[in-house]
Amino acid sequence: MTIGDIAPKKERKSKRSKLLVDEKAPLLPKRIEDVGYDEFNGASFTGAVFNLSTTIIGAGIMALPATMKVLGLVVGIGMIVFMAFLSEASIQFLLRFSRAAKSTSYGGLMGDAFGKYGRVALQVAVLINNIGVLIVYMIIIGDVLSGTSSNGIHHAGVLEGWFGHHWWNGRTLVLLITTLGIFTPLACFKRIGSLSFTSALSVALAVVFLVIIFGITILKFIGGSIMMPRLLPDVTDLTSFWKLFTVVPVLVMAFICHYNVHSIDNELEDSTQIKGVVRTALALCSSVYMMTSLFGVVLFGDETLDDVLANFDTDLGIPYSSLLSDVVRVSYAAHLMLVFPIVFYPLRLNLDGLLFPSAKPLVVSNLRFALITTGLITLIFLGANFIPSIWDAFQFTGATAAVCIGFIFPAAITLRDQHNIATKRNKILAVFMIVLAVFSNLVAIYSDAYTLFKKSGPRA
Repeated sequence: MTIGDIAPKKERKSKRSKLLVDEKAPLLPKRIEDVGYDEFNGASFTGAVFNLSTTIIGAGIMALPATMKVLGLVVGIGMIVFMAFLSEASIQFLLRFSRAAKSTSYGGLMGDAFGKYGRVALQVAVLINNIGVLIVYMIIIGDVLSGTSSNGIHHAGVLEGWFGHHWWNGRTLVLLITTLGIFTPLACFKRIGSLSFTSALSVALAVVFLVIIFGITILKFIGGSIMMPRLLPDVTDLTSFWKLFTVVPVLVMAFICHYNVHSIDNELEDSTQIKGVVRTALALCSSVYMMTSLFGVVLFGDETLDDVLANFDTDLGIPYSSLLSDVVRVSYAAHLMLVFPIVFYPLRLNLDGLLFPSAKPLVVSNLRFALITTGLITLIFLGANFIPSIWDAFQFTGATAAVCIGFIFPAAITLRDQHNIATKRNKILAVFMIVLAVFSNLVAIYSDAYTLFKKSGPRA
């Protein structure tokens, strides 16, 4: 992204030259003539890849080692690759039908295919999904800095390890300071292109996290202190079979970035590059996911927690174990802090579109912008203090809103085929997406409910 003079420049294939069909839709495209950013020359390919990668690589990476514990390495890595290809196909559905409908937002495309109710359904799904994701971010940051408890065992946070337990490093106060000092300022940017630098830094921090756990794994392997992880799922009865489906919502959540694709496309300097941006980002994130899942489950085996960062509070059995553990946890907590505004951006626009469908663009109303930003951050802060586990939040949002955003809505748009451009192959794939999404998530919800019922039922 560059900012310079406003002299006439060589014409580019930019989204800015396209007709803005539905300015009331969520994920509102940037209207330069309305807000006075005439000097904005468009985002670069690299900046777009960083923004989309940051949208994808969030808290989901921390829960993926736990999915490997359930599925085994072979099936687990296979599922990551499968979900990446399926996500790429669903995003291509969105882009192809957006071009045909001359729509510059996901909500506009849903409105084109299903009218007002389609657009509202998308807005509600994005609200549920993104609020859930941001709550997970805060939960993980709280776990890292202030500690967490699992099965009666307390895992100390970084601040507890450094200074001991005090009132000022308690979970609520730490999250409050983080919210006011970091999340709120970053959430005040009005254009997603302005976040390309923080996105690049967040991806770099994720890579630092990956490099360190790779090094730890190699050291422990050389020392002979690593056991061979399970390659296939351990299915002994019907209950353990149904439990396999509980990881599906987590895998779905790991690749959900569809709500930001149009916003990134709208600001891209050359909009013909968007397909390359999507494929590059998905390939990068899939590689990071596979390596993190592999190293995480190899290091901790059956002791892998829902949030693998919490495993790093113990002695890893290598030199400088304590220092490396702290670097791993702090680097990823910082990564999530920088991811926060990327996910918050479409959340705010969708809520504004839902509450004020006839108002001027949010970017030109400072009062509305401030009120919605404050209300959402407050809600996310409260949720992070009352929801106990990231696994609970992932399974709820992944089994409901995320699967709609990522697969059901794009497939439904394809089957609707408002502009008669879908091929037979497209429609077969769309039906497969819907059947797979509905079946697997219904089974996941049933399995979770059954497990919860057994836990809360009368004891013998």
